[in-house]
Amino acid sequence: MDITSTIKNLHPLEIKVLLKYTQNDELTSSRLQKELDYKEGHANQAFSWLGGKELVKEVSRTPHTFFEITDLGRQLAKDGTVEERAVKFVKENGAKTLPEIAQGIGVEQKDIGSAFGQLSKEGIFKMNEEKKAEYTGKELPSRITLTSSLLKKASESSDGTLNQDDLSKEELEVLSGLAKKRGATDSPFKTYTRETVVYKLCGESDAVAAELKKVGVTGNEIGEITTKMLESGEWKKGTFRGYNISIPPARNIPGRINPYVSFLESVKDKLCSLGFQEFDGPLVETEFWNGDALFMPQFHAARDIHDVYRIKNPTHAKSIEEPYLSNVAAVHENGGKSGSRGWNYTFDRDFTKRLLLRSQGTVLSAHQLHKAEIPGKYFGIARCFRYDKVDATHLSDFYQTEGIVLGKDVNLKTLLGFLEMFAKEIAGAEEVKYVPGYFPFTEPSIEVHIKHPKLGWFELGGSGIFRPEVTKAMDVDVPVLAWGIGIDRMALMALGLNDLRELFCEDIEKVRLRKAKF
Repeated sequence: MDITSTIKNLHPLEIKVLLKYTQNDELTSSRLQKELDYKEGHANQAFSWLGGKELVKEVSRTPHTFFEITDLGRQLAKDGTVEERAVKFVKENGAKTLPEIAQGIGVEQKDIGSAFGQLSKEGIFKMNEEKKAEYTGKELPSRITLTSSLLKKASESSDGTLNQDDLSKEELEVLSGLAKKRGATDSPFKTYTRETVVYKLCGESDAVAAELKKVGVTGNEIGEITTKMLESGEWKKGTFRGYNISIPPARNIPGRINPYVSFLESVKDKLCSLGFQEFDGPLVETEFWNGDALFMPQFHAARDIHDVYRIKNPTHAKSIEEPYLSNVAAVHENGGKSGSRGWNYTFDRDFTKRLLLRSQGTVLSAHQLHKAEIPGKYFGIARCFRYDKVDATHLSDFYQTEGIVLGKDVNLKTLLGFLEMFAKEIAGAEEVKYVPGYFPFTEPSIEVHIKHPKLGWFELGGSGIFRPEVTKAMDVDVPVLAWGIGIDRMALMALGLNDLRELFCEDIEKVRLRKAKF
């Protein structure tokens, strides 16, 4: 070892350890904190740096378990355990039902139920003929008194913890039922394990320490000039640490945009440059906008393709906008003013208010129709939720780019032109084909398919021309082109990926480096 070179690269944290101790001393983090006034992080850093220079070695490692009192535990230490309070309440007030006990001592019924079950097993409580908890007169078990004692001891300690090594066998048995490792909000204690690691100086540490003393290095050298030191003149009295200008600086890694986010922004820029206006909407929708307004029958197999996630609370919206609710109801029942015969069933106005997570981006188009300009072009990028088996080309929640074009002169040829733009210019596909499809809200309906170099042919999305049952219920009387394209799948092509799940993985750099490479 080149001792001169080693000394130049020592940090003050290491220097103080080398000067203070010898190879006979057993060193721990707590000892350095106490004797050198180090923080725990400083002590561990000193051991790490010295270990890298082979000046210190680990000689033992001992695990220790600690029990830390929780907020619930502190409350129980203050008020008493549920069992103690329940017994005291019944002693003072006579036999009571469990709800009466819960109300009397101010706890939830489930907590009283648990306490009564345990106390009845131990013969402290019994249920009488009136279904009331009755105190038997038996003394409380040692378990309860030990619990109170442990809670008090932990709450009064400086750090709120109990060391397993300081507890008796009986106390540990009680704590085993009071503590959890994780999710301890409903437990009086939580457990955690810490290791005591013992180190000893080794190698050339004595020689390095001798050289430090010889050259007068103490570890108290000034490493940074502050404004206060300049103002007071303190810097004139001290000595300065040496600086190694050959050491490379730390790498500065600037933040970067997620490649998929960049792709989504590029799609927005492309559509905006073509004169489209962006629209958006809430993730939580009603059956009305998600299906009814799109002429999907309420109780028909046509809705099976949209296996939606329903909202548990609240379950229904308060109201649906008029006159669109009445218009759509009429279209379903008899065709309304659309010119068709409708579905010929009684429209359920309660079902239509049911809340769910939107299952398709087309819900945004349904919202936009009654307020759209004519002619007009609109698009949105919508997060959708639909139960599906996850694989390379399917996710249970996914993005769609949704768009509509309204105008007297738009037709199927116009729509095919937009689909080709999506497939070739945005997704980067070289092979595209159009397949007849079925959607309850468009006629004709078209699916656009592209060929992936690894995954082969897959559907990019659906499209078509909105039926009159959809447009006329929203007071629109011109052709409306509509599409819902799986923008996640477009990203597979554009970013050179083989699996949709890679778009949402943690390894962003991997996705970035594979961009446009198969």
